[in-house]
Amino acid sequence: MKKTVLVAVYWDSTSVLSALFKDSNSEKALSMSKKEGAHFFSALCYAEVCSVLTRIRKDKKLKEVQVDVAFEILKTGPWRRLNIWPEWNTLIALSEKWSLNGSRLWHLASVKTLQKQLPELSLFTFDKELRTAAEGEGLLPS
Repeated sequence: MKKTVLVAVYWDSTSVLSALFKDSNSEKALSMSKKEGAHFFSALCYAEVCSVLTRIRKDKKLKEVQVDVAFEILKTGPWRRLNIWPEWNTLIALSEKWSLNGSRLWHLASVKTLQKQLPELSLFTFDKELRTAAEGEGLLPS
């Protein structure tokens, strides 16, 4: 009998957007979304994705109905919403270790903070800089 491995994964906006819209990472994102377990995103991720969706709508890059569907999937997808903020000391330590902009640092530090309560938590991202830092911190999903 095959044992089911449950995931605990934090999604950033790059991974969520790849799940919502077809791109070079969509297959990986959709595969991850089907794994049993806990899929999380933060208010920051939600804000980033909402901002992109609204920009797409305003710029008329997709049909209105496609943006509406993306918003609906964002609300009902596999993700659990987190009200989390990274620990101050974790932000400081990681900012000295990794050269990341504010939102990337915030996502990385949030996962490191959450790992204290959920040690198996990993960070799912397609952002190259954040992915490098996550790999260095041992946070990438297996």
